[in-house]
Amino acid sequence: MHSKEDLDNAIKASAILFGKSTSADLKDLDEATFLDVFEGVPQAEVSKETIGNGLDIIGALAEQTGFLKSNGEARRALKENSIAVNKEKVTDSYSISKEDLINNQFVLLQRGKKNYFVIRAV
Repeated sequence: MHSKEDLDNAIKASAILFGKSTSADLKDLDEATFLDVFEGVPQAEVSKETIGNGLDIIGALAEQTGFLKSNGEARRALKENSIAVNKEKVTDSYSISKEDLINNQFVLLQRGKKNYFVIRAV
């Protein structure tokens, strides 16, 4: 038997995957639900210290994580306005900080509608 909370989390999870959610919705997810939603999505670990100092978006997309193949590809994607951090579009001047952490440990990167990537702060 699933609890009402499980149902609410399942509803939030599908909203996130199918594009109707906001960064506030993401931040409400507990770790287990977040990991369920993004099961199979590639992940990379980045130190909490690096994020605390401000991780520039180019580094977050390419050299720190390997989500995109190169800094050049990251810059092009940003110019095309196809990059989102926790569901919010960002520009090439964006820096990921502790405020972006979901559950104090995850950041969701997205390119276009379907390409997701999870940064796990360790």
